[in-house]
Amino acid sequence: MTTTDRRAPRKAQPGKAQPGKIEEPQGTPARRAALKLLDAVLRQGLPLEAALGAANGLPNPADRGLARAIASEVLRRLPDLDDLIDSATPKPMPDDAKARFALRIALVQALAMGTPAHAAIATALPLVDGGPRRLVHGVFGTLMRGEATLPEPPSLLPEVAERWSLAWGDDAIEQARISLAARPALDLTLADPSATAHWAEQLGATSLMPGHLRLDNADVTGLPGFEEGAWWVQDLSASLPARLLGKGAGTVLDLCAAPGGKTLQLAAAGWQVTAVEMAAKRLGRLSENLARMNLTADLVEADVMQWTPAAPADAVLLDAPCSATGIFRRHPDVLHRVKPRAIADLAAIQAKMLVRAARWVKPGGRLVYAVCSLEPQEGEAVARAFSLPGFAIDPVRVDELPAGLVPTEEGFIRVPPGALAEAGGCDGFFIVRFRRD
Repeated sequence: MTTTDRRAPRKAQPGKAQPGKIEEPQGTPARRAALKLLDAVLRQGLPLEAALGAANGLPNPADRGLARAIASEVLRRLPDLDDLIDSATPKPMPDDAKARFALRIALVQALAMGTPAHAAIATALPLVDGGPRRLVHGVFGTLMRGEATLPEPPSLLPEVAERWSLAWGDDAIEQARISLAARPALDLTLADPSATAHWAEQLGATSLMPGHLRLDNADVTGLPGFEEGAWWVQDLSASLPARLLGKGAGTVLDLCAAPGGKTLQLAAAGWQVTAVEMAAKRLGRLSENLARMNLTADLVEADVMQWTPAAPADAVLLDAPCSATGIFRRHPDVLHRVKPRAIADLAAIQAKMLVRAARWVKPGGRLVYAVCSLEPQEGEAVARAFSLPGFAIDPVRVDELPAGLVPTEEGFIRVPPGALAEAGGCDGFFIVRFRRD
């Protein structure tokens, strides 16, 4: 990150006055943490979740939550924030200038998060200590006096809008913008779909299909049914791949299993599950969730491209590594990190992984390939290129999906931006089911 002032920065302990030092306003540490999070995403290309250590050093949980909220809101509105900043400067400052980062943080609080303007700028100015504080203060003041506003809904990054417009059309862009602004609902998957009506009444939830509940965000661990393992958190779209395998009918391989919702679904449906995941930490969380749900599965820590099962399975579910652009509603950082080259590389990996996984399906068995991506290069293109002898698409039926989603003519499931918007929306996904002769 660059600055336009080379003077040595002053170092001060936040909240403690020192001789000759300026005491920082209360709340500045949370803004410093937000700055580090944004730097990690925008300059280093890290996922926001991976960068959260920058906020974990804050002793106050409220400050940690605020740092994450500020960084997320900046990422949702970055093109619009930068347009405002550039409108108030003689020439654009560098993208990685501390002054630009500080202004993004101050403006998003004042214009989108309800923070009083004086507090927003007071806690942002220390972020450029040793740098152009006067510039930051001047630009912020100019915009506030001019009654600047941010557009609603937020704008997509131009390169993302162009890519998705070509893939899904201009209407999808508007729906994506609306989805970006909306607060996603909390989706739950029930271990026993026959109890949907009971738990909907208990939790005051709505349901879009058997085994699914939707409610406003809440303290998950405090809800009825959590301790006894009646349900788990899982976006509706993410629950569809496992649903396409139906009731347990033998053995199933859940490949790239984390975060584990599909493993829980398959085990609850009666399958004998082998869950393969290369991230030990995520596999540990899956083990804990299985225990809470009183479900069982064989957990294998391995790379799917290096591992081989002892025997073929009746079904294989491959939720392949992907760009994850479909989860942009909850994770807006993906829109800034994922570039065309990465999409192409991931699609190539998926194609190889799909062929490898297919060889582990018994004759007469089924194979489901899914990605939480809105990039047709990863989903549709990979599925159409798959041509292993003996496999054919097993078309998804309308009655296997929530009302409002329909299969494509090829029998795929494509959940585009803004799908089920009137019911609260869901993540972008691609899913296809094959059957082996």
